Amino acid sequence: MRVLLGPAEIGELAARLRVRPTKALGQNFVHDANTVRRIVAAAALDPSDVVLEVGPGLGSLTLGLLPAVAHVYAVEVDPALAAALPETVARKAPEHAGRLTVLQRNALRLSAAEVPDATALVANLPYNVAVPVVLHLLATVPTLRHGLVMVQKEVADRLTASPGSKVYGGPTVKLAWFAQARPAGRVPPGVFWPVPNVDSGLVAFTARQPPADVDRAAVFAVVDAAFAQRRKTLRAALAGWAGGPDAAARILTAAGVDPGARGEALTVDQFAAVAAAR
Repeated sequence: MRVLLGPAEIGELAARLRVRPTKALGQNFVHDANTVRRIVAAAALDPSDVVLEVGPGLGSLTLGLLPAVAHVYAVEVDPALAAALPETVARKAPEHAGRLTVLQRNALRLSAAEVPDATALVANLPYNVAVPVVLHLLATVPTLRHGLVMVQKEVADRLTASPGSKVYGGPTVKLAWFAQARPAGRVPPGVFWPVPNVDSGLVAFTARQPPADVDRAAVFAVVDAAFAQRRKTLRAALAGWAGGPDAAARILTAAGVDPGARGEALTVDQFAAVAAAR
């Protein structure tokens, strides 16, 4: 029996559930088994991992994950999809049905208590909420050690950019606070239903210890100020945050950062040093 879902099964399941993918929920379902296998392999999962999957949809990736790990928490905001997922798993992979917990939730409201032992985030994330979801989960679920997410290619490039890159920005720095991220490949539009008008990208990450002795909210405030006016020098961009351009220059100099630099040149550790020097 084929465990993974193919295009015909995706169509039949969607028709039976009367599911019409919506842009509002960013729904694009993977129907290519090779892509699912590729994602599971790239996630470098251990059999002891407990996976947090956001937006399982019709269950394509869920069915690929279940044989590879100890448990999967599938967080689905759509009530019809959340209700149908256990039935799909019971039909396609009954031997793994006990490894699945479905939570009908908005992932942005998920608490650590609901996924107390999750160790890996693996998800095909809705394009419109990908960055907030990743940052929220890394901030909220301290047990997450690594993961792999599929997002819009433009977002993948931004999340994995290096300092000095044109696409390096606030999301890049904030993800770097929690984890070391790297690009893990491109995914073409044709493996989805409906077919999106953009490529997708895989982002792999490994959790890291954030800079010591500095508050995350304080660092993120500096990051937000720096990239709100990214064309300006930090002396000017941080003037409102610091209490004036001269004060910003003094803080930057104390942190070992050139006041004439721009935000896109700084690493997360340098942003932390600026926040600590205030």
